[in-house]
Amino acid sequence: MTSQLFAICFNAIRPSDLARFWSGVLGWEMTDGPDDDVAILPPDPAGFRVRFLPSLEPKIGQNRAHFDLTSTSPDDQQQTVARALRLGAKHIDVGQLPEEGHVVLADPEGNEFCVIEAGNKFLADTGVIGALACDGTQEVGYFWSEALRWPLVWDQDQETAIQSPSGGTKITWGGPPVAPKTGTNRLCFELATPVDADWEAEVDRLLSLGATRAGEGDGSQILMLDPDGNEFSIRSAR
Repeated sequence: MTSQLFAICFNAIRPSDLARFWSGVLGWEMTDGPDDDVAILPPDPAGFRVRFLPSLEPKIGQNRAHFDLTSTSPDDQQQTVARALRLGAKHIDVGQLPEEGHVVLADPEGNEFCVIEAGNKFLADTGVIGALACDGTQEVGYFWSEALRWPLVWDQDQETAIQSPSGGTKITWGGPPVAPKTGTNRLCFELATPVDADWEAEVDRLLSLGATRAGEGDGSQILMLDPDGNEFSIRSAR
């Protein structure tokens, strides 16, 4: 059986503090685990959680992936921005134009995110996290479509997007030019196999699709790289 997207993981200098920020912005419940393993849980049990993992590596350059948050109205957009600023976000300039309707912010550890204006048709009916917007090739979009068995919902001019058959957050890749990778990504995917799945067979399937191993693993979790060199992990649900 196919792996499921279990979590989007942030590598964080202060995992608990960053989790509290995103819990406050999204309104998701925060849960503590062992060894600084902290996460926020989506209101829909079928959705992915967001995990915050301890890391000593500083952020270098602009992230390859960021959240696009949706708005139901202009007032709702303003409230989301105000709430994020109150919790520790700041305005940043990534080259956006004055006439563009979205607001670009950075969380307390400098991770970029956007608050999208109301009425965005592409993100309609996706939830508060409308998209995880990634810098990446068409090839990597095809890879993740096959890896997760999520259909392509956009494939034009080397830009791709996928979405779970159940709906929810879209994952998008902007196509070329793709900025060179600098250090370990701050955001990465964590996959989990179903309880009754053959974990080793699923690892082999991902390798056949174009992933590579980035470590030997411990028999229940392994670090891998997608075709664009982005880190992701897969763990057994057993």
